[in-house]
Amino acid sequence: MRAFLALLGALLLTGCQASDPLSGKNDPKDPWWELGFVEPYYMKVWVEDSAVEDVNGKLFTRTGGGSAAGGDMGYDKEWAKGWGGGVGGNGKSVVGADLPKRIYVRWQSIVEPQTYRAWVDIPEEARKIMWTSTNRRCPKTPHQTARYMASVYIGLAPGGVVQVWVRDECRNTIKVARAQAEVEPLGPDQGKNNGRYAYKISEKSKRYIEKYGIPYGSW
Repeated sequence: MRAFLALLGALLLTGCQASDPLSGKNDPKDPWWELGFVEPYYMKVWVEDSAVEDVNGKLFTRTGGGSAAGGDMGYDKEWAKGWGGGVGGNGKSVVGADLPKRIYVRWQSIVEPQTYRAWVDIPEEARKIMWTSTNRRCPKTPHQTARYMASVYIGLAPGGVVQVWVRDECRNTIKVARAQAEVEPLGPDQGKNNGRYAYKISEKSKRYIEKYGIPYGSW
């Protein structure tokens, strides 16, 4: 009897998959999601701290920090303008967290220099995309498994601009939120480092800014 029930369950599962070839419900996936930070090219930042409140109201502290994904692409055009560099880079798993309700970040904008802090609300649309990305296969590549892990990327730009992206089931980055941070009144490291920033502006950033300036209003 047990063998019959097991066989019946397998047949039903196969039938469901056959009727819905884009289902990624049974594809391998990480139970958590990742949080990563992004900077415009040449606009270096240092993330001092971050935290996440999930949809269950549970707070997770120290969810990531340090350098953000960025780089330099030469000086032939305004690479930093309007997030022209795209979104990517490695993130850190927010272990134990359900999907995010809001995210906190405090960071140093090295090129200004200035220190900012902000709570960013994550809309329901973003959570739906995150869930779908690991439970549905991309219609363009139905033979490939769904994404292994959902992702949130926080873009940090001069002037205190915060931009949020998530990845959909086809691995495209989708803008889902934007916020304006406030200046951290205690300064870098909340006043614990005598006003010193994590590091000085690089020569490459200096050269870029001398040619193009900081593109406020483009992010």
